[in-house]
Amino acid sequence: MSAPAVATHILRIRDFGLFLGGRFVAVLASQMQSVAIGWYLYDLTGDPMTLGWAGLAAFLPVAAFTLPAGDLADHVDRRRLLGTAHLIQATAAALLLYLVAVHTTVTWPFYAALVLTGTTRALSGPAQKSFAPLLVPRAQFAQSVAWTTSAQQIATIVGPALGGFIYLLGAPVTFATCLVLALLAAVAMISIHTRVIAKREAGTTALTRLIAGLKYLRGQPVVFGSITLDLFAVLIGGVTALLPVFARDILHVGPDGLGMMRSMVAVGAVSTGLLLAHLPPERQPHAGGALFGGVALFGVGAIVFGLSSYFALSLAALAVMGAADMLSVFVRATVVQLGTPEEMRGRVSAVHVLFVGMTNELGEFRAGVVASLLGAVPAALAGGVGTLVVVALWTRLFPQLLRVDRLADVSSRR
Repeated sequence: MSAPAVATHILRIRDFGLFLGGRFVAVLASQMQSVAIGWYLYDLTGDPMTLGWAGLAAFLPVAAFTLPAGDLADHVDRRRLLGTAHLIQATAAALLLYLVAVHTTVTWPFYAALVLTGTTRALSGPAQKSFAPLLVPRAQFAQSVAWTTSAQQIATIVGPALGGFIYLLGAPVTFATCLVLALLAAVAMISIHTRVIAKREAGTTALTRLIAGLKYLRGQPVVFGSITLDLFAVLIGGVTALLPVFARDILHVGPDGLGMMRSMVAVGAVSTGLLLAHLPPERQPHAGGALFGGVALFGVGAIVFGLSSYFALSLAALAVMGAADMLSVFVRATVVQLGTPEEMRGRVSAVHVLFVGMTNELGEFRAGVVASLLGAVPAALAGGVGTLVVVALWTRLFPQLLRVDRLADVSSRR
């Protein structure tokens, strides 16, 4: 079967199509809302700290509820859990719509809406990751990861621009659009036919089940190695927080150039994701080599970006970093799900989601601190070199992960 035929076959699977569409519109709504609320609050107060509190309000529920949500995903119908999460997302959009419609001037109600948004992320993250393997044949799950990640990246690119354009019609129009999209996501998830609920272990509590999931993860070097490799690579090697500094002080390109720089990471990721999505299972790359190679290439891209004083080369380096990150995500997401038994996928996915979410935030903090002490260029170079050091260490600590060949052969057996 040709590659395009295989990819089309996946898209024609009803439940996967609903899942993919639901994820796309949910992320689109989230990105549109993020742009609109940031602009509205700053325009309302003129205080940059307002944006900091807004980010904190959205992040705290993720930190607090993701692990319990993973246990919940193992013992309830994931369709309904995802539907509920997106109904909460719709409630947040409705609250924001009301607040701007009545011209609310205090900020705490907006933070309350953002807490609801963060709760959506906490509930939906483990559920959607652990639900995805049930929607397509095992041999084609890696392709489904590529399609899902590509759709998310496209929504991440389109959402802010679309949100900013619609905002010209008024803040209420933007939040009303987010409300409709969130409701569509909820309907799509609830309409999925696939329904699997793992049996709850007798005589256990949520805490003991969570501890059991963490112990299982620690005893699986392939799964644990893939999650921690990404954790430290993003924590050490990320350069997103440094882009405004490079745009203004090093490349001298202004805000329009900064926008292009941010977009190039996603462009590289989407291009690679669509390429991987069209590869049939027998032509997929060696999994272990692709994972380590992708992370190493991410580090090399960070070094080139740090050394570059030419805008075109910097854009190319960022695109390479996006492509490398997509390659590692493609392997890691597949390994984590296929290497975890169904009854523990929610809990392991929760750890995965929490690690990725927290390291993105902490990685930006790390980059900012190093840049404030040493400068932006040394911060980027240190991140790239540090990423390569992590790759070298992980090849020694997790040789089983390096030896993984076909993704479909990954097993949850010890």
